[in-house]
Amino acid sequence: QVQLVESGGGLVQPGGSLRLSCAASGSISNINAMGWYRPAPGNQRALVAGITSGGSTKYADSVKGRFTISIDNAKNTVYLQMNSLKPEDTAVYYCNADVRTTWGRRDDFWGQGTQVTVSS
Repeated sequence: QVQLVESGGGLVQPGGSLRLSCAASGSISNINAMGWYRPAPGNQRALVAGITSGGSTKYADSVKGRFTISIDNAKNTVYLQMNSLKPEDTAVYYCNADVRTTWGRRDDFWGQGTQVTVSS
C-alpha cells in the first residue's frame, strides 16, 4: 500500500502564509505526479496545484501568483507554499499522488486532508 501524510495546516490571518507538506511512503516504485486539491461544488475535489516528477506545474487560476508547489523526488514529498492567503482559501486541502507501485500498477492515492482556515 501507499500512504500519504499531510502536515502544515492551521489558522492564519488574511494576508498570511502557510506551507503544507505531504510525504508519500510504502510500496512506491516511482511517483509520476503529486498535487493538492480542495473541495469544489458537486462534492468533487478541484485541483489547486499539481506538479510532475519532472517539475512541470499547473495551478488553479484563483491561486496563481500566490501559491507555489514544489517536489522533492528523493523524499517523495510535495510542498505547497501559500502566500497572501484569503478567507476564500479556507478549506480542507487533500494531497494526491499518481504512483507506479512496486507491483506494477499505476494508481491514485489520497491523504487524509489538512484544514486551512484563513480568518481574522
